[in-house]
Amino acid sequence: MLQSRAEVTILAIESSCDETSASICSDGKILSNIIATQKVHEQYGGVIPELASRAHMQNIVPVVDAAVKKANCRLADINAIAFTQSPGLIGSLLVGSQFAKSLALALDVPVIPVHHMQAHVLANLIEEPAPSFPFLCLTVSGGHTQIVVCNAPDDMQVMGETIDDAAGEAFDKSAKLLGLPYPGGPLIDKYAKEGNPLRFRFPEPQIAGLDFSFSGLKTAILYFLKNAGQSMVFKEAFTATENEQAAFIQANMNDICASVQHRIITILLNKLNKAVSKTGITGICLAGGVSANSGLRNAFKKLGEEKGWQTYIPSFEYCTDNAAMIAITAYHKYLSGSYSADLAVSASAKSGW
Repeated sequence: MLQSRAEVTILAIESSCDETSASICSDGKILSNIIATQKVHEQYGGVIPELASRAHMQNIVPVVDAAVKKANCRLADINAIAFTQSPGLIGSLLVGSQFAKSLALALDVPVIPVHHMQAHVLANLIEEPAPSFPFLCLTVSGGHTQIVVCNAPDDMQVMGETIDDAAGEAFDKSAKLLGLPYPGGPLIDKYAKEGNPLRFRFPEPQIAGLDFSFSGLKTAILYFLKNAGQSMVFKEAFTATENEQAAFIQANMNDICASVQHRIITILLNKLNKAVSKTGITGICLAGGVSANSGLRNAFKKLGEEKGWQTYIPSFEYCTDNAAMIAITAYHKYLSGSYSADLAVSASAKSGW
């Protein structure tokens, strides 16, 4: 049954990885979006699942409380509670889903499970101007890279996706090879601003259709650094010592970062351009954590201007993992009735739609 738009207040919880977030959405407007970031993983160079789930258990009550207070509402005002169902780290997802279901049971309101990647796409609906349907969305995150056609909030199809590694992983693994601390993607973006993106020519994978591949690019970067810039392919006997490799990186950090970032961006946008040509859709959105990368944002806008596209990018706070995108997705699900309120619904680490 379709619900009255003005009567809907949603509490949403996002806990798919290492951010604990809660948001209040009322009448389609985001009133609060609280995010607690976990610093514990920095010393390990990546997210440790067990530590992530423990941190979620510590953070979820104060984060939800802060979201409700900032929105100036009461738990009694909430019509439904949404949570990220999949994909993600299963321990992290379970913390959010079990909390959401328990609170929904106590308040006698329905729960709305939300797919994390669909929520990234619909983050473009949070602010005005919002795209008109249908639109294409390039969704780029640490674990996923997809081109999605969105015909309606509850009608999306994946046109292309990565067959191996995601673009965000390519950024972070490249940063690790360069000796940069975790998370390294933002640091590559920082150094790239001072570098020459055409100094080093990294290869572009030749993958048919609209699918992506980044594993070969990561390998090329690995051997490029091991050979101190002399080669991008494997050699039985490397010509560079560890000291020579370190000296080469230090002397060329800005140009290496700019060249790596340039190649990742061209791979993404070349595929997106093909998707536009195939569909004829010219309302184009960017989403996902990597859409916070300034190089990608600028190149996306520039290509849109050249091609005459209508381009949309969420604000930075709605690009990375956040509960506001879960809330806006749940809001549309609530209005259309396209959700199951069964408390038996469970979290899943799998990414299938």
